[in-house]
Amino acid sequence: MSEDVTLARAPFPFRQFVVKIHGRCNLSCRYCYLYEGPDQTWRDRPSAASPEVLDATASRIAEHAAQHRLSALSLVLHGGEPLLAGAERLAWFTDRVRAEVPARCTVHPVVQTNGTLLTARRVDVLAWHGIRVGLSLDGGLAAHNARRVDRAGRPSWPAAVRGARLLAERRPESYAGLLSVVDPATDPIEMYESLLALRPPALDLLLPHGNWSTPPPALGPMPAKRVTTPYGDWLCAVFDRWWGAGRRETKVRLFEECIALLLGLRASTESLGLAPFDAVVVETDGSIEQIDSLKSAYDGAAHTGLDVFRDSFDDALGHPGVVARQAGADALGAECRVCPLLAVCGGGHYAHRYRAGYGFVNPSVYCVDLQRFIRHVAGRVAGAATAPQVARAGTPGTRGAPW
Repeated sequence: MSEDVTLARAPFPFRQFVVKIHGRCNLSCRYCYLYEGPDQTWRDRPSAASPEVLDATASRIAEHAAQHRLSALSLVLHGGEPLLAGAERLAWFTDRVRAEVPARCTVHPVVQTNGTLLTARRVDVLAWHGIRVGLSLDGGLAAHNARRVDRAGRPSWPAAVRGARLLAERRPESYAGLLSVVDPATDPIEMYESLLALRPPALDLLLPHGNWSTPPPALGPMPAKRVTTPYGDWLCAVFDRWWGAGRRETKVRLFEECIALLLGLRASTESLGLAPFDAVVVETDGSIEQIDSLKSAYDGAAHTGLDVFRDSFDDALGHPGVVARQAGADALGAECRVCPLLAVCGGGHYAHRYRAGYGFVNPSVYCVDLQRFIRHVAGRVAGAATAPQVARAGTPGTRGAPW
């Protein structure tokens, strides 16, 4: 199947605007796909977005919001490490976007940070301007974060955990949650409970960015037919701990959206489902790009040739890569289109489908892991749905959903 997919319907407008406030990082994580991966375009870009770039970006966001009558949009302040630009710069840009968009459009800003630069003053500035804070950690213990080091090779964990605790204690209303990458080498329950100890209102558990040509760490060289499911097993173990708690200890986005899709509801994650993708990136030089995860595939994979000075975000909606990501099942290969799990899996994360020479029209490199996870969640949900009838028959029922 060709990747030249044409949408029969009008394109779905962007609702998530990822703006690279600062393009460098104060850490040197050994596995970082952005700086250590195949795409090295960051080297030729300014270290930080200039006021001119941010002005033009705010105007383009407002233009798109007005054109598509958006009632709300997500403004993701990103990097690199965005706090290298200072909390005041983030606040200024957020206020500028709010001032430019139509009055009916609500801006939901969030900064994604490694947490090492958080101070009481910065946390307060962000809170005063309604900017929520998401933290990236590999787990809630020092051992989980051994690969997250600064440029001198020193561990980042002491500063990161201090930032997480400061946020939870000082401005819990601004605490968006934690983002962690799944690592089957860690004990799943230990990792999950260590993250809970940092009191996050939500967790994002992400599969590492790998593909058929560059497999994820726990998979190694890809056999013709894989039967082991290390990533699926890890997720199932955490799901059982979360589901069996009897109460909602925290929101786990992957779990809740998997359940929603199994129930036939709409979900908005790029890891599951067939909902049209609605995120776009602005780089520090004003370039309009596709989402960063594509940079794990090959050099220039996220490139569009557009920028905020010359082009609108509507122009980006016509880019072949964006069109493919909004085409749902039509952008998938035959194997995925006939799969009974298609409506829930959606082919998996787009970047994880890449194979050199074949593009992105492939199943996810995590296909069997996703099958394992989705079927497991479906079984637990079905068990909860039938538990009351079983209990009335005199057999102890299972616990229900945690909400």
